[in-house]
Amino acid sequence: MSTAIRQRAHSLWVIFLSFFIAYLLAIVPFPEWAMNYRPEWVPMVLMYWVMALPYRVGIGSAWFAGLVLDILEGSALGLNAMSLVVVAYVTLSLHLRLRMFSQLQQSGLVLALVGLNLLLTHWLQIVTGQTVSSNLYFLLAALTSAIIWPSLFQLLRHIRRSFDVH
Repeated sequence: MSTAIRQRAHSLWVIFLSFFIAYLLAIVPFPEWAMNYRPEWVPMVLMYWVMALPYRVGIGSAWFAGLVLDILEGSALGLNAMSLVVVAYVTLSLHLRLRMFSQLQQSGLVLALVGLNLLLTHWLQIVTGQTVSSNLYFLLAALTSAIIWPSLFQLLRHIRRSFDVH
């Protein structure tokens, strides 16, 4: 087996493991009062990898990640997939600019994209009859995601560089 093939397989495991941890964090039980504050781990990890490796993680990866999240959450198949594809598309179209943004600017974009993800998911749940229209407290998760983003970005970048993922 050539070195390039081994390196590529090694890189895939790091990406898969980061998504696996994001899925675990997404389904960890929270108290009812804190559910609206739960950070959106999967969209943030997706945004990082699309920004860092746009040629490896893109729209197809977002669709697959969303389908897995749909299965884990027990929601209609394709619901999270559709909203994550939108997040990946915007991130992919801006990935060169995002790399130049400061941590604060990136957090602002995370706030907007995670908020868009939450709104799309909520709207699709209403359309499919899984929930009824409610208050907008569920958007607080976008705020906590934006607050956590700089730390998550630094952690994932350290992991990517340590394991030489490219």
